[in-house]
Amino acid sequence: MRNGLYTLISNVLFVTDYKEPNKYHPRIAAQYTCIYKELLDSEEKNAFNRLYDHYYYQRHNNFWYQQAMKKLPQLTQSTRMLVCGEDLGMIPECVAWVMSDLRILSLEIQRMSKKPVYEFGHLDENPYCSVCTISTHDMSTLRGWWEENEQQTQRYYNTMLKYCSSAPSIATPDICEEIVSNHLHSNSMLGIFMLQDWLSIDGNLWKTNVNEERINVPANSRHYWCYRMHLTLEQLMKADLLNGKIKRLIEKAGRKN
Repeated sequence: MRNGLYTLISNVLFVTDYKEPNKYHPRIAAQYTCIYKELLDSEEKNAFNRLYDHYYYQRHNNFWYQQAMKKLPQLTQSTRMLVCGEDLGMIPECVAWVMSDLRILSLEIQRMSKKPVYEFGHLDENPYCSVCTISTHDMSTLRGWWEENEQQTQRYYNTMLKYCSSAPSIATPDICEEIVSNHLHSNSMLGIFMLQDWLSIDGNLWKTNVNEERINVPANSRHYWCYRMHLTLEQLMKADLLNGKIKRLIEKAGRKN
């Protein structure tokens, strides 16, 4: 019942502005509501989409650009380190300009394509000034993601890995190794992967419950960070199969130096 009531409450296209009640702005992700899918015809959907895109991605560009240029230059100039920005999700158009101007590396995640025409990012199209990764602490790991959505996994298996058969129900060590290798061969300057995704290429070192690999679940306010590496450093240092694989993958991708 609670979920049903939440659905009814959120089934709107516009939300009242909390400062000016006589004004409204588009509801985030309105395209997923029943009212959008069932009540609007194609012309109305196109009109709403134009308004939605203008509001979230264009209308406030100048405002966010000014805010960024007040703060970010001081941060980037205070260190000699390379700076990486988490430019994921709904972001205004100006983000790319600012990051380019300030030489801030973008973050590229294949399963979160920044191009609407792609379901999955094309690794060879990653900008050079970027960090390529498979997962972040706010996402499921490679093994966990593989088991979340069977249809999506199948599409990835066919389109990105180029296999014609049915995708296995779990991400085998060979599949994980291939995905890690593909990311290492990407066009990105840096390839930085979570420990869990490195461990995925050696089945002997897997955590038994794949869900326990995940660090954070942002959608769950009651979730707390409890991930701990299930191996000791001594065990990791003695994992010759894993360490040998990692060394070969890095050398083959030309990232040794």
